Amino acid sequence: MLSPTQPPAPPLAQSSSSRYSSSASSRPSSPRNEPSRPSSPRISSSSSYSQPSQPPQPQAQSHSSTPGNNARTATTTDNARTSTIRTSTATGTPSHPSHQQAPPHRAAGPPKTLREMIFHALPPYTGPLNVGFMELELPVRDPRTFSHIKRNGEYALKLDTVLFAVYYPCEGPEEKPKENAIMTRDRIRQCRGSGNWEGWDDERREKGNGGEKEEKGKGKKNDEKLTRPPWLPRPRLSTCKGYANFANMPNAPVATYFALTSMFTKLPAWRNAKLSDGPPLAGPEETGEEALNRGFSDTSEVTLVWGPRPAPDAEELRRRRAQYPVIMFSHGLGGSRTAHSSICGELASYGFVVVAMEHRDGSGARTFVNKEGSSPDLCGQNLDRRSNAQREKEDGSKIPTKRRRKKNGKQKPYYMVDYLFPLDNAQDTRPNNPAGVDTELRSAQIDLRCAEIQEAYYVLGMINNGQGEEVARRNLRKKGNKGSSSKGLIGIDWEDWTGRLYLNNVTMMGHSFGGATAAQVLRLREDFTWVSQGILLDVWGPAMPEDTSEEHRLRKPILALGSEAFMHWKDNFKHVEKLCLEARDAGVPSWMTTIRGSVHLAASDFAVLYPNWMSLLLKSLVNPKRAIQLHVESALEFCRMTLPEQQHARFSKAWPFEEGLLATTAGAANEVSLDFRPDDKWVAARLKIPHEFKLRVRSWAKRKIRPGPDIPRDRRGKPLAGLVNWGAGNEIWVHISPDKEEVPNVSEEAE
Repeated sequence: MLSPTQPPAPPLAQSSSSRYSSSASSRPSSPRNEPSRPSSPRISSSSSYSQPSQPPQPQAQSHSSTPGNNARTATTTDNARTSTIRTSTATGTPSHPSHQQAPPHRAAGPPKTLREMIFHALPPYTGPLNVGFMELELPVRDPRTFSHIKRNGEYALKLDTVLFAVYYPCEGPEEKPKENAIMTRDRIRQCRGSGNWEGWDDERREKGNGGEKEEKGKGKKNDEKLTRPPWLPRPRLSTCKGYANFANMPNAPVATYFALTSMFTKLPAWRNAKLSDGPPLAGPEETGEEALNRGFSDTSEVTLVWGPRPAPDAEELRRRRAQYPVIMFSHGLGGSRTAHSSICGELASYGFVVVAMEHRDGSGARTFVNKEGSSPDLCGQNLDRRSNAQREKEDGSKIPTKRRRKKNGKQKPYYMVDYLFPLDNAQDTRPNNPAGVDTELRSAQIDLRCAEIQEAYYVLGMINNGQGEEVARRNLRKKGNKGSSSKGLIGIDWEDWTGRLYLNNVTMMGHSFGGATAAQVLRLREDFTWVSQGILLDVWGPAMPEDTSEEHRLRKPILALGSEAFMHWKDNFKHVEKLCLEARDAGVPSWMTTIRGSVHLAASDFAVLYPNWMSLLLKSLVNPKRAIQLHVESALEFCRMTLPEQQHARFSKAWPFEEGLLATTAGAANEVSLDFRPDDKWVAARLKIPHEFKLRVRSWAKRKIRPGPDIPRDRRGKPLAGLVNWGAGNEIWVHISPDKEEVPNVSEEAE
């Protein structure tokens, strides 16, 4: 994420050649009780932000009587280059809107605590699987430094340990009663099949006289073992101070407010829970009971098989357990391993193992690096090992007294990494910064980030290969270490993780600076052969390293999903568009889309926890929960089209009903609107709302009276109304998308 404070900058004159289509916003969808009326197709706008300065030439309209015709194109001319890019023409009413269908099976998730009813809380995940959480910090194989950049006489970019959190499908406490019910039903079927009901009444009487209470008490005792991790990384108060420093705001009031509102916020996930076995396998060998227990598909036509059946052996149980595809997630500036827990946890609830990195490159607000104790110094190679006195004498830099403190007469077993501001260019994230991006620092940080991702992948390989106990032994996030929970990795059965991960065809995902990191990972094909596609969320384009070499050209499918605030940043738009066109020219599918009315933080938990500040300060128009929903459903739709089928077929039947967010269908024109474009001073930071007071009052009145039928809803049926509602199907602009016939070949190539 970019720094929220942006000092005034001289306005940038807008050239006549840099404009969008001048049309108004798309029409809202028709009410459900009215029959759909055929709408005459309108010409799609160009995907480019900068269009030629000459008057627009008339384009031929597509005439087809088939509603699903997707042959419409838009021609873009950029100097000597001419490219034909298909753009989305999303219908006002999608073919399968999620709020008009019966929701699928949904995991109960952790119950709300009293503190969460008072303070800020994260919503429960909407997928059919519960979500587990564990965090690991391990020494890296090759400790080293990156770049010659120093702060206070020490190398600022060094790789000692790797820290990441894992969001994964798990078995929650509420699944215990289900197991008991299944056992009872099995007993009934056995008695019915054999005709022998002896002892059945005795069993029922025994349970009625206390056996059931004993089972309930036992279940309660087991439930107490599962706890929920906090949203703020430990130590929480220190993390709040780190965010205040990152935002360049007064430390005491900001840290106090942040701590009071979010210190007790917990993730809707279970720490160190058992890895879920997943839904049972579907196929000819599946019997009636498995189909009945499988909540991921329709079982109305299943014929139940009564009578006793032999218990499956250990090999059969192992075969039935699901394997999970993997997503690596990279956060942006000021982020952490929990800053995007809403997206990471949602994806985990739909059948992914998501590895959320915590980068130690000075891009996070504050993080702590543990050392290995009595082992050699983990700071690694080429570090300045001079004493403080010698360093002050030779370099002339005063070492703060705070750095000389020792714990119990020994050197501290940890050190702190705060946000690293570029020298003489502290606001290099500003779009109108005359000095531009500090490419030396940002490129070195991306190199360090890539190395951390490789180390995290190596640890995943150890876990998948049955070396989980060794990983737990080397884990530094344990009781007594800085920033650690007393739980550590206690309670994890590492045998459950053996062979359970698909470590090929990994999806690389990142937000903002993490999106720039993900783009670099996709380019480095020789170093990341196990990454097959990428999802870039509101990528920070100018921070991406410039590499025109042929061996580093992008040749993997990508989805670039951005915010409207960043879309109005012309330079950033061109960088992202160039990236998508590069992948498209290589013959792989690429999508470039924008969520209407959204701002940069819409992909983070801050938007969900602080929706009022997001609306008042950043002028966000979309409902924060709906924005998260659009991010997740777009990612699931992308993974369905790019991952090999065997990696998602077991789970995709439970994914949200498809809204066609990335599809191109006939209907209302996909025209970009400039209604909420901010002044150059605030471009990329926030939106502009004309007649703001009037709009807020009208929106409040509509929500109080009755939500309209075009307002999307969550998986519980609750309306997700924002300050402006465009209706399902009109919430996303698709600037670049592949031809329909290009997509089916992706999975075959990936296999």
